Amino acid sequence: MDMYAIVGLIVAGVVLLGGLIIVGMRGDTGENPLEKRLAEYGDRDLPQSLEELELSLSMQERVIIPMYKALANFAIRFTPENQIETVRRQIELAGKSQSMEPTTFFGQRIALTLALGVGAFIVFFMVADWGATKGVLGTVGGAALGYYLPMLQLQGQISRRKDGIVKDLPNALDLLTICVEAGLGFEQAMGKVYEKWDNDLAMAFGRVLQEIQLGKRRSEALRGMSHNMDVPDVTSFVAALVQAEQLGVSIAKILRIQSDQMRVKRRQRAQEKAQQAPVKMLFPMVLLIFPSIWLVLLGPSVIIMLESGVMGGF
Repeated sequence: MDMYAIVGLIVAGVVLLGGLIIVGMRGDTGENPLEKRLAEYGDRDLPQSLEELELSLSMQERVIIPMYKALANFAIRFTPENQIETVRRQIELAGKSQSMEPTTFFGQRIALTLALGVGAFIVFFMVADWGATKGVLGTVGGAALGYYLPMLQLQGQISRRKDGIVKDLPNALDLLTICVEAGLGFEQAMGKVYEKWDNDLAMAFGRVLQEIQLGKRRSEALRGMSHNMDVPDVTSFVAALVQAEQLGVSIAKILRIQSDQMRVKRRQRAQEKAQQAPVKMLFPMVLLIFPSIWLVLLGPSVIIMLESGVMGGF
């Protein structure tokens, strides 16, 4: 059975490679692909009925996407409300609130659970033939991996977003300080950061500006930004700005102080990571590098001693 699986994989790889070679060897006809595609749509007749309109859609739009949405709606119907709110909060922290809903997340979770569970069942029962106990354990493990994989991916996105915000915040504060000291207002300075950069922090500043233009108070918009990020440095920065606004303190002075503090924190984080490097390198060295060195240095000596009969008693 293993031999058949290997032959099937080899045939599939050859077919895929041949398809890629055929696609790559297509000659350039010199035509603009965009104009050609538009011409095809221009020459196409309008559908005369609802059935023709549905058949004009692709297989993905007609079958796969509706099935996926139905699966997601079925999953969220039996999900507790507090879990839905927790997932919505995680999506906000990941910065995906504009492109992802809790229904999408639960749909991905169920789809991956079924896909990896069925795939593990096929591999462990039909291909590998591990037996009933090992096969069931492997199938359950594959389904569990599919269930937790979307949450792990979401947690990774949250971690990367927070790290990016922490790295970009000192530079953003420097630019804010320069703009405010040059005579611009705080909102105009945030607009400059939003115009110059394309990262999560700049997008958050742009969202604050939009909320202020819609009539929201600046302090409330800034607190909302801090809540959506959940980064301690941003929270302290927003708290200082709100307090300065309430007490009538100069914004430029507060920004200068915050900028200096953020640069000091960034330097301290770099020093902390540099001090943690030897400890993190210890386990790879002990488990991977040292055994290889011992094998290279002591291997020939052990072979010579075995051939000479010195270690014959062992």
